[in-house]
Amino acid sequence: MASVYNIGVSALKVAQAGISVTTHNIANANTPGYSRQEIIQGTQISQNLGQGYFGSGADVIGITRQYSDFLGAQLTAAQTRSSNLSTQYDLSVQVSNLLGDADGGLNTALQDFFASANTVANSPESLAARQTLMGSAQSLNNRMHTLNSRLVEIRDSLNGQISNSANLINSYAKQIAALNDNIVKAQAQGGPAQLPNDLLDQRDYLVSQLSQEIGVTSVKQVDGSMDVFIGNGQSLVIGTQVSSVQVTTSATDPSTLELAYVSSKGAISRIPQDALQGGNLGGYLTFRDTIMDPARNALGRIAIGIADTFNTQHQQGQDLAGALGGKFFSIATPQVAAATTNVGNSTVAATIADPGKLTTDDYLLQFDGTAYTLFNRTTNTAVQSFTPAALATPQTVAGTGITLQLTAGSVADVSGDSYVIRPTVAGARDFGLLVTDPAKIAAANPVRSNAPITNLGNATIAQPTLAGTLPLNANLQQAITITFTSATSYTVSGTGAPAGAQTYTSGADITINGWTTKITGTPAAGDTFSVTTNTNASTDGSNMLKLAQLQTANTLVNGTTSYQGAYGQLVSQVGTQTRELEVTSKAQATMLAQVTKSQQSVSGVNLDEEAANLLKYQQAYQAAAKAMAISQSMFDSLLQLGG
Repeated sequence: MASVYNIGVSALKVAQAGISVTTHNIANANTPGYSRQEIIQGTQISQNLGQGYFGSGADVIGITRQYSDFLGAQLTAAQTRSSNLSTQYDLSVQVSNLLGDADGGLNTALQDFFASANTVANSPESLAARQTLMGSAQSLNNRMHTLNSRLVEIRDSLNGQISNSANLINSYAKQIAALNDNIVKAQAQGGPAQLPNDLLDQRDYLVSQLSQEIGVTSVKQVDGSMDVFIGNGQSLVIGTQVSSVQVTTSATDPSTLELAYVSSKGAISRIPQDALQGGNLGGYLTFRDTIMDPARNALGRIAIGIADTFNTQHQQGQDLAGALGGKFFSIATPQVAAATTNVGNSTVAATIADPGKLTTDDYLLQFDGTAYTLFNRTTNTAVQSFTPAALATPQTVAGTGITLQLTAGSVADVSGDSYVIRPTVAGARDFGLLVTDPAKIAAANPVRSNAPITNLGNATIAQPTLAGTLPLNANLQQAITITFTSATSYTVSGTGAPAGAQTYTSGADITINGWTTKITGTPAAGDTFSVTTNTNASTDGSNMLKLAQLQTANTLVNGTTSYQGAYGQLVSQVGTQTRELEVTSKAQATMLAQVTKSQQSVSGVNLDEEAANLLKYQQAYQAAAKAMAISQSMFDSLLQLGG
């Protein structure tokens, strides 16, 4: 009868273990990362009592957690991707809203500025109109600075977010290593069948949290520890040894933070930033490289284009005092930064050769020991190579709109020395209004043609136009007189005039001293025409009309678009990127929800199921207790018979 009692005791213990594990599941139903646990129940060794093998009860072999490595890996990958895309999208929305704002964007300021220019072209003598143009120009300047400042603020905020992400990564790594130590010890003590389930859950949850900050891969070892890797395979956790990441300033841009790798022994090495994919950190870096910096560069390119083309035309005009126009806007120069890791101390200067050919890309000039090669940092492709001797003189780089020149230092460059060239990044920041006196606005043409009423022929002369390029001819405003000796021949007098008789063709260009005019019709011998300094500048708005026409002229992107067209392309590009991120981040969030649901179907706690298990184990417990009571009653009956 003792065997019946012992079987009841074993059944009682199994039921009690089941109730304990089920209650543990219920208590942790809302614990992040918790995996449902179940008891593993088995029969005890049966005994042969002659009539056959009689069972001796049940036992709890172990407690297992319901966890799928495959689904866990899927969940980690989905979380990494989802965090990355949502981070990029949230940041991109800020840039898209800033640039696309109908009131706060650049289009309204450009329209107001050129509307004011048209008003001056129609009323060049009006100081009020000129003052309005000055105000519109200042508003355009302010808008450029506001947009650039806001973009810089968003970019600078990334540095703080990158630092926070790095701190989280290091914190998670330390916690994972500490759990590795506890898990290895617990597994060694309990054996492979008795795993520390709660510790394993905690570690997997930390890896999941880590994956939301950066893309990781993990490998489980036979001793129960887990190794974690980031980037291009850099180890973050190996058993109980912890490496870390460290925020450092970019070697070529002090305003940019990057991550460096610090090994468990303290050795610091740079991680290729494009290898840090996934998670929030990857989102920050990708956003900065693919959306933020190109947007700043594009805005800068527009500012440089406006300043250069407006200045060029303004300097071909004449102000109210009769002086030639000066520069209207200040224009930025390309930024060049030598890498702090350079051995040599040579310097590289970059200038803008043609604003119409500028791109929104940045470049890397790198020395390989023999030649300097310019690489496009966006496409990572070689643009052009130069020998040191050639680069000692200005070299215009095809397709970039910039000119480079190297000045050798006292210490020669060595292989690997490099320089980052950012042609347009400072364009909006350094855009500024230079003309502060309305009378200095060069609205008039600097030269004017005249024909005396005493001419006998019917020929007429057109107002002269300038070549459209700088520098202006030194004799531009020198008086020139054209005298016809016959209906087909004329001579020219004045400084810069061509010598000898000239053949006349009606309507043909006559170009002298940087201006061009046409005489049309049939002149008579003795007829004269002259081109002199414009003495009617106060009523002449012909140069301002040309300035106003720049609004729709295709002066940017290799002559394919206007200022507003280029800004529209920028808004469209950022808007398209934002929309793509919105769609992909939503799709990834849906995928994450599906993977989470699949993972939770295995590991999650179902309270209804646990309630049923409680009832099952309660009944088993009661039945076992009843069996023990019956055994005790039977034993008491035997004792009474013996009495």
